[in-house]
Amino acid sequence: MNHLKGIGVAAALLLSSAMSVSAAQMVLRSSDTHPDGYPTVEAVKYMGKILEEKTNGRLGIEVFHSAQLGQEKDTIEQTQFGVIDMNRISLGPFNNIIEETKVPSLPYIFRSVEHMHKVMDGPIGQDILDAFRAHQLVGLAFYDGGSRSFYNSKKPITSMDDLKGMKFRVMQSDLFVEMVNALGGNATPMPYGEVYSSIQTGVIDGAENNWPSFESSGHYEVAGHYTLDQHLIVPEVLVMAESTWNKLSKEDQAAVVAAAKASVPYMREKWVEREARSEKKVRAAGVNIVTDIDKTPFIEAMAPVYAKFVTTPKLKDLVARIQATK
Repeated sequence: MNHLKGIGVAAALLLSSAMSVSAAQMVLRSSDTHPDGYPTVEAVKYMGKILEEKTNGRLGIEVFHSAQLGQEKDTIEQTQFGVIDMNRISLGPFNNIIEETKVPSLPYIFRSVEHMHKVMDGPIGQDILDAFRAHQLVGLAFYDGGSRSFYNSKKPITSMDDLKGMKFRVMQSDLFVEMVNALGGNATPMPYGEVYSSIQTGVIDGAENNWPSFESSGHYEVAGHYTLDQHLIVPEVLVMAESTWNKLSKEDQAAVVAAAKASVPYMREKWVEREARSEKKVRAAGVNIVTDIDKTPFIEAMAPVYAKFVTTPKLKDLVARIQATK
C-alpha cells in the first residue's frame, strides 16, 4: 500500500498546480529527483518550450524537480498508473522491471561516452526504448548520467591490486555489488546521504560516482584520490505514461517524440558544462586524479558479472551488438 500512499501525495501536489504558469491547453506533469538547474531538469524545460511551439500551444510541460513527487522507485509506479505524465529516471531502478535496461547498466559495456552516444542514439537504443511499452510506459529519449569512477581516502588506485580489500559504498543494486566484489574490493551498499561521514570515520574507504556528484556531495573533501576508470557510463531515460500518450493525437505524439529528441543535445551540452565546473573545483582542491590506468584487467574481471546478469538470448544479443558498434 505504500506506493498507493505515494500516489495520493503526488496527486494532491499535481492537483494544486493545475493552474499552471504555462499557457498551454494541456500541461504534462514531469518528475525529476534532481534539483532545479540540473542538466536533466533544464533539458525537460527546454523540451517543453519546443513542444509548445510545435503544437501551437496545445501541449506544454511543467517539471516537478527535487523529488517533489517522490524518489525514483515511487515515481516509476506513479507514471505507470498515469498519475505522473512524464518522468526522468536513471536506468538502474528499471533493471528489475525491464530486463533490456540491464545491458546499458553493465560495467564497461561502453568504451567511452562517445561510444554510449553512438549506441543509445541508434537502433539499439530505440529497441531498448521500445521495451518500455510492455510496462505501461513510452520511452522517449536517453539523457547522460556521466561516467562513474572510484574515489577513496587511502591511496591512488592504479591497478586492480590496489582495490583488494578496500571497502567501497555502492548503490543498493546487486549488479553494483557483484562488480566491486569481482574487482577484489568489498562492496558496501548504503544510502547516498551516509557516504560522507562513513568515509570520514573510516567505516568505508571510498565510493564511486561521476564528477558532479563527487563535487556537489563534498566527498572530494574526505576522499583525496579519484581514479578515472569509467566503469559505468549509464544513460538516464525520459519516459511518458502510456495512458497519457494514448490521449494524444498522432500529430501530437510525433511532436512529443521530436521535442524529446531535440532536447538530448541541449542536455548533453549542459552536462559537459556541469562536469567541467565540477572537475575544475575538485582539481583546485588538490585531489589526486589518476588518469593513466590500464582498464583491460578490470574489463576481463567482469566475465562472471556478465555471466550472472546476461542470461537470456535477447540480452546476449544486445551485449554483442553494443560491443560490435564502432
